[in-house]
Amino acid sequence: MMGPTKLIVFLALTALAVASGRAAWAEVFNPETFTLKNGLQVVVVRNHRAPVASMVIYYKVGAMDEPAGKSGLAHYFEHLMFKGTKNLAPGEFSTIVARNGGSDNAFTSQDYTGYVTSVAAERLELILKLEADRMTGLRLTPDDIEPERKVVLEERLSRVGNNPGAQLSEQAAAALYANHPYRIPIIGWQHEIEGLTRADLMDFYRTWYAPNNAVIVISGDVTAETVRPMVQRHFGTISRRELPTRTTWREPPRSAERLVTLSHHRVRQPSWSRRFLAPSHGQGDEKRQIHALEVLTEILSGGTTGRFYRQLVVEKGLAAHAGAWYSGDHRGPGVFGFYGSPRPGHTLDEIEAAIEAEIEKLLADGVTETEVRTAIERMQAEAIFARDSLGGPPRILGNALMTGQTLADVEAWPDRIGQVTKADIEAAARAVLNGSGAVTTRLSQKLEEKS
Repeated sequence: MMGPTKLIVFLALTALAVASGRAAWAEVFNPETFTLKNGLQVVVVRNHRAPVASMVIYYKVGAMDEPAGKSGLAHYFEHLMFKGTKNLAPGEFSTIVARNGGSDNAFTSQDYTGYVTSVAAERLELILKLEADRMTGLRLTPDDIEPERKVVLEERLSRVGNNPGAQLSEQAAAALYANHPYRIPIIGWQHEIEGLTRADLMDFYRTWYAPNNAVIVISGDVTAETVRPMVQRHFGTISRRELPTRTTWREPPRSAERLVTLSHHRVRQPSWSRRFLAPSHGQGDEKRQIHALEVLTEILSGGTTGRFYRQLVVEKGLAAHAGAWYSGDHRGPGVFGFYGSPRPGHTLDEIEAAIEAEIEKLLADGVTETEVRTAIERMQAEAIFARDSLGGPPRILGNALMTGQTLADVEAWPDRIGQVTKADIEAAARAVLNGSGAVTTRLSQKLEEKS
């Protein structure tokens, strides 16, 4: 199964229009939306460039909603949603999609789970029928569960067990979050995956998979007018369900920094990183601060023009690559981080010193008006293409709705990002980067011992 999308400076992105001799922002996706009586929300984005449709059905449940001691449950269950129902044999869902010229996949995040299908627009009703069937009619037998458990465990071995970088990332998350379930990997801990039962899986299904806990986002050669009767036909008779209150987790204050290191003979490219807890949409943090951090990320790490690339890669020649990242599109705390890998002949110590110097310079001297203006213009220019993408709108809008944002927030992104000032960015940098509790990681190569 495909992992959650990484994107995400572009998660609220938009189309640029120029009118009346001045720059003017059109609506981002101009989505149409309606909600059935049972609580199922549907969002439609018109794109008539080709007779196709891309659909994602989101469920408001992810890895952070798993009961204690049952990590990996959400991801394991995502795999099992492709097994049989009362109407379909195991694997028949994907067979039908492929037979009709489409493709399907799924992903699990900390915050939500999504099921993706792309198909000819005229086949959309078939997909809706199939999704409605497995929303309520899933059948899981030991013959389904046990082979898929092996698949999930092999996936963990491939992704993490054989990947020192992924192992380090897991440990970094465990160090960064003291209380929040984001400290637990989405794929789960091996010993807990091994202990998951059919009862665990079915309880999870019956608890969370309901129309009033789902959002369908469709992009393509369709309209809300044509989609509504199809959705009503297949989902309208499904009863809403009493849902549990999702736990809200907060992180305690930090007073100590942490260092996480890993040395392994499989490492070919050493790397360094430092990450800080940061504002997020789902925590209800100030949107202006979130947008300021987005622009700051572009200033520091916007391709070959970003500060880090210019300073560490081009001018000093220390790094093979270096940059910054920010992810504020979460229900829980966001993360702001820095990373770098040394060129041959240089060390992790040099990378650390150089990045720390850049952080100190940022906090002392701030950013320039030119950097701010250029970064915003570049982000807006890149955003033009989001509207033309078939798969982009369902991911962008769905992620927003799953993490505490609204359709109006996505539509307002161009204006909000354009209002970010130099002072906003500098204040946001001080608030995040001066805080205690940063986690630093070092990944290095362990030389084979000679016998």
